Amino acid sequence: MPDIVLITINAKWIHPSLALRLLKANLGSLEGQSEILEFALRQPFEEKITGILAARPRLLGLSVSVWNHLATLELLKALEPEWEKLGAGGRPLVVLGGPEVSWLSEDSRIFRHADYVIRGEAEESFRSLCNEVFRDGSPLVPAGKTIFINQGNTVVNLNEIAPAYRLYSDEDLQKKLTYVEASRGCPFACEFCQAGSQDTREFPLEPFLSDMEALIERGGRSSRTFKFLDRTFNLNMERVKRIMEFFLDKIEQGYSLCVHFEMVPSAFPTELKELLVRFPPGTLRLELGIQTFNSETAVLIKRPAPVTESLEFLRRETNAIIHADLIAGLPGEDLNSFGRGFDRLWLLLSDSRPAETRSPTMNPEIQLGILKNLPGTSISRHNEIYGMRYSAEPPYELIETATLKEAELDKIKNFARFWELIVNRNHFSDLVPKLLPPGEPVFGKFIDLSDRLFAHFGKNWGISRNELKSLLESMK
Repeated sequence: MPDIVLITINAKWIHPSLALRLLKANLGSLEGQSEILEFALRQPFEEKITGILAARPRLLGLSVSVWNHLATLELLKALEPEWEKLGAGGRPLVVLGGPEVSWLSEDSRIFRHADYVIRGEAEESFRSLCNEVFRDGSPLVPAGKTIFINQGNTVVNLNEIAPAYRLYSDEDLQKKLTYVEASRGCPFACEFCQAGSQDTREFPLEPFLSDMEALIERGGRSSRTFKFLDRTFNLNMERVKRIMEFFLDKIEQGYSLCVHFEMVPSAFPTELKELLVRFPPGTLRLELGIQTFNSETAVLIKRPAPVTESLEFLRRETNAIIHADLIAGLPGEDLNSFGRGFDRLWLLLSDSRPAETRSPTMNPEIQLGILKNLPGTSISRHNEIYGMRYSAEPPYELIETATLKEAELDKIKNFARFWELIVNRNHFSDLVPKLLPPGEPVFGKFIDLSDRLFAHFGKNWGISRNELKSLLESMK
């Protein structure tokens, strides 16, 4: 049985955790005594409990995010009585880490089930803790109170940690997304984001490219996606060119690859544009954090204003699949302001050419998110002036503001869900141009449509695709 078991609950089965693999890869002499168990949110609860109990770890490390916080809490609560049944030594030391617990207050409920909490980047701190715990083979004894390590959200030296890409299994490379990171941090100070104002640090480039070479060769020519976790990939153009040219070379050699980068539209110099136009259809996905077109709101939350010229270039001259983010509920925005911004983004990104000449890869994915008051962010400084009220439970979503009432926000949430089902997932590509003609505003039309769909189904989850398609066809 492994002494150390690292677990997390991923959003989906296809999302492997690079964070857990980094922890394992940096355990030094203890790596051989460790094991990774990954679960999915929708996986049966009993399978998670059974898997952990069967492993019988002496130390259980859990990576906690805003999306799995409540599921992890539920898991720990269910494990406690099971460990009691095992008697003395049955309960492992519980160590929590991850972006969520790095910022929570020390009286949070989840910490009642933890012996240690590591805040910030944990590759070095987790190794040190494990070395201390297993020194001389001493038995594990719960501390009796939660001990917090790395107060201040510590960061690590990226030149000194071991990469973890060798820990992706063959199944990971063949069937799941491949998460990689060339840098950490973000130079911007957006008030809704936990990564705001962190110094940008870069992994050594040559070893990184060697790791990518090894991953590609291990996976062979099977189709797969490399998703970069870098917050703002297009900052250091010298590195950007090397990395993108590396993948372009592999694609030109016949490898079936798609690369996914998060970029800021305000940094699209000529040399970047020249690289972007070289990617064939289906090989490039770009995630663009637009968030708002309201200039006053953008200044208020310290968000760089989107550059529309970059968006027009991407639509007009590249084959990139665009995933653009907008946030509803930002301070000062009302329903009309948000709707105008949504329409502006749709018109900038949607392809209005005739259907026979339109590129299917150019259908934009507009990810409509609801503002969240994430721990460690400064967005809450606007609460009083702008009447902002949030849920106290993860994911801490906005309930209403002085300019966007709860009923209006509920309509936007319903809009977002049906937009995801109908437009983003591309299941109804033959119907969308008829429901939402390219080159025309869509927000008002679609919010009416989503209201009608909700009234018909009484829900916006768990809807049969065929039933939804049938209803949409009757509404054309």
